[in-house]
Amino acid sequence: MKTALSAKDLCVVYDDFYALDHVAIEVSEGESFGLVGESGSGKSTLLRAIAGLAPVVDGTITVAGETLSGAGRSKSFYRNVQMVFQDPYGSLHPRQTIDRLLLEPLAIHGIADSETKITRALDEVGLGNGFRFRYPHQLSGGQRQRVAIARALIVEPQVLLLDEPTSALDASVQAEVLNLLEQVRRDRKLTFLMVSHDLGVVHHMCERLAVMRGGKVVETIAAEALVKREFSADYTRQLLVASEGFRRS
Repeated sequence: MKTALSAKDLCVVYDDFYALDHVAIEVSEGESFGLVGESGSGKSTLLRAIAGLAPVVDGTITVAGETLSGAGRSKSFYRNVQMVFQDPYGSLHPRQTIDRLLLEPLAIHGIADSETKITRALDEVGLGNGFRFRYPHQLSGGQRQRVAIARALIVEPQVLLLDEPTSALDASVQAEVLNLLEQVRRDRKLTFLMVSHDLGVVHHMCERLAVMRGGKVVETIAAEALVKREFSADYTRQLLVASEGFRRS
């Protein structure tokens, strides 16, 4: 299986503190890969490092065959790799209509036929054209996150970085958004790197996962290993016990 995204010996340092300490992961094309761990474990920092939003001091990141250095990212990278953030309200400009929010990435990347692409993107996330000229504050949390997903998909990326994409939503809405993401991945053959504190979500969405603690990867396991209790690190066992949303069925 071809590798879509990898990090080797990756280090991120803030004021002499190693937020990432020689982290290594490898994600195959079309795979959904999870990052789990307690708050401060480094999982969101890893996503931000890949996106060029964190100060990488050592190690390499490779995406779609392109090796990245520091915080610099090419225009093609930002088309191939898109990020969906935890807080949909914070990631959408409050004074721009949904139409303008979706038009902006198309304009940045010089993508033509914006009318067709905006319509398709809204349909794909279950909103439709009736939402085009609304503002973010006129939408529910789940609808705002659907817009954020549509904005990520509209430039036709290969990889989605998902930072707790449903944790700010109500439980019933969480399931709808997760099912949407799963459908989109299948339809577009996307690669996901997904951060979540909820092992139940990761088990549902991902084939494999890396368990992180203190800026390091403790172990990398198949998602099914959570159900079968086939893991070696005691910390993974502690996480499993602490995760209230995890279900064995």
